Amino acid sequence: MTILAVFRSRAQTLAYAAALRGTGVPVQTVSTPKEAGVGCGISAKFEEQFLQRARRALAARPYSSFSGFMRKSGSGFSYF
Repeated sequence: MTILAVFRSRAQTLAYAAALRGTGVPVQTVSTPKEAGVGCGISAKFEEQFLQRARRALAARPYSSFSGFMRKSGSGFSYF
């Protein structure tokens, strides 16, 4: 299942994606869906099997603009 890490800052999204890549997580930056309700425009996308690594990468640095994780839900995404 697809997971998005949603941020309110483009710079922090890109830094987080780089951190994930550094831990071996295949990640892409993608357009943030409108359901997120934030305005930065990009999110980090990865597969759910890497969620624990993604949480550890998030805890390792002060990402003040992190809004939450979203999971693919039907034809859209929702926070969990």
